[in-house]
Amino acid sequence: MAAVSQRTVNTATTTLRFSAMGCPCAIHADKPAAAEAARAEVLRLERKYSRYRDDSVLSRINAAAGNAQGCVVDDETAALLDYAATAHAQSDGLFDATAGVLRQAWNFRGDALPPQSKIDGLLPRIGWQRLGWERPRLTLPAGMELDFGGFVKEYAADGAAAAARTAGARSGLVDLGGDLTVIGPHADGAPWRVGIRDPRNAQRPVATIALDVGGLASSGNYERCLRIAGKVYGHILDPRTGWPVTDGFAAVSVRADSCLIAGTVTTVAMLKGRSAGSAWLDSVGLPHLSIAPDGQMAGTLKPAG
Repeated sequence: MAAVSQRTVNTATTTLRFSAMGCPCAIHADKPAAAEAARAEVLRLERKYSRYRDDSVLSRINAAAGNAQGCVVDDETAALLDYAATAHAQSDGLFDATAGVLRQAWNFRGDALPPQSKIDGLLPRIGWQRLGWERPRLTLPAGMELDFGGFVKEYAADGAAAAARTAGARSGLVDLGGDLTVIGPHADGAPWRVGIRDPRNAQRPVATIALDVGGLASSGNYERCLRIAGKVYGHILDPRTGWPVTDGFAAVSVRADSCLIAGTVTTVAMLKGRSAGSAWLDSVGLPHLSIAPDGQMAGTLKPAG
């Protein structure tokens, strides 16, 4: 992700650093117990929705694929499924929680593109409209699976911030691999200053943003990608074609009331490509910053003074 904390944390702030959900995480909070509560919430959600754990709720759902009776889900999972359904509808099908099967074709640690035949074999297993969802029962056709990787980290950032506040924190910041949710501004009321990472130079920010409430999420095609014959193939895959968008942004950052919403908007903008993605960002109306492959920036997210 492209957003990283840039402000020096006050010595009165507890900082917990750990790894979860496939990324480095940091919790900054003005109370040690609140920082611990936030970390516990992130780890709880990782256990519950990891596709790598056989005992996770997500694995149980996917194991029931092909069963006409489906499975009954709890209220939290139901709320996430409702969100996924809404995001799918409002993005014209681009945000699709069934598209995770494409990881079977793409290896972004390798040096070759997948054969089209491999992608063609996976496309019939993608399509939110193909599953059955009527609270609290979910049914998946045989061969299909859900993957919450496109939004559970942002959901966890919001949940961790809420857990910290419940534990008494009034100031702090949750940083899950650069996806951020504010617990509260600094004790003196000053906002957190966070940097938007330069896609062409990860060691420096292209802009610094003041963040005192809500969340900030970023998507980019420069960390997990293949570079072949002068083209960049990023890890954000179009569920309709099985391929990355190659005429899109290098990165997009969005600020919203929640990290979850911000992350969804950035993902959809990346998938729409530069022209349609710019129009989408304008229509949504949230503060945003887009960065083209040549470094050109546009948007309404105002840098901090």
